[in-house]
Amino acid sequence: MTKSIPLSVMAAEPSPAPDLSFLADHRRTWVMGVLNATPDSFYADSRRRTPDSSLALAGDMVAADVDLVDLGGESTRPGADAVSAAQELERILPILDVLRQRWPHLPISIDTQKSDVARQAIAHGAAIINDISALRRDPDMAAVVAEAKCPVVLMHMQGSPKTMQQEPRYNNVVDEVKRFFDERLAFAATHHIAENQIILDPGIGFGKTSEHNLKLLKSLKEFQSFGRPILIGVSRKSFIGRLGSAEGMLPPEERLEGSLAAALWAVQEGACGLRVHDVRATRRALAIWDGIRKSS
Repeated sequence: MTKSIPLSVMAAEPSPAPDLSFLADHRRTWVMGVLNATPDSFYADSRRRTPDSSLALAGDMVAADVDLVDLGGESTRPGADAVSAAQELERILPILDVLRQRWPHLPISIDTQKSDVARQAIAHGAAIINDISALRRDPDMAAVVAEAKCPVVLMHMQGSPKTMQQEPRYNNVVDEVKRFFDERLAFAATHHIAENQIILDPGIGFGKTSEHNLKLLKSLKEFQSFGRPILIGVSRKSFIGRLGSAEGMLPPEERLEGSLAAALWAVQEGACGLRVHDVRATRRALAIWDGIRKSS
């Protein structure tokens, strides 16, 4: 097991554990708001480098009825360079501490592939681990999740953030992602991670072309066979920029409408959770969709 990294920031005082029952409640779509403690995440408005600026963004999310905040200290945009665990922890722990102090009942997930980051974030009150490598990058991550008994997001990704968009190829993207989930669920079981801890994410935009993304979204119902909550992250991604304009690529700042359209499609097809940059707009769109669905 890797050696823990010493930190100058001490773990926060224990506070009440957040209520995570919404993860299993299929009557209401849960919304995960994105907060990036990075200088290079692809959507500039999600970046927050200080506790004060993070509190402001998280406060907007809480006011908009966010269910949980996803905090990350390493960019996973296409072409991004990896950072060390020490740098990742230096970025996220001060922010995690102030969020837990301000909103003790707000669940916070940590977007990380590193066991040391996950372990220390959990000690500081993180409730969920969101691992885009699905426990593959760090051999100690499964043990951390098993010991903490916390929910974990297992995402499909072909390659790594640095290389994933360099000509991704599949014979059948839906079948291959399903086989990947079969293998990862079996791996988790052998490492004493309970099935009810697991959330699955097909990894839209992670080692996929626009065509691959569309096939996965159109076939989302097939993933219900796993019996696990499905998390979808389409917010402001490049395939929306391509689809949303006949004249070229829309920048991330102009992809809100397309993000909402893709998110509502995903919910209709069985997604339980949405990872989004725009919590208020997403909640409003979901309210209309849900009203139509429940009308007699």
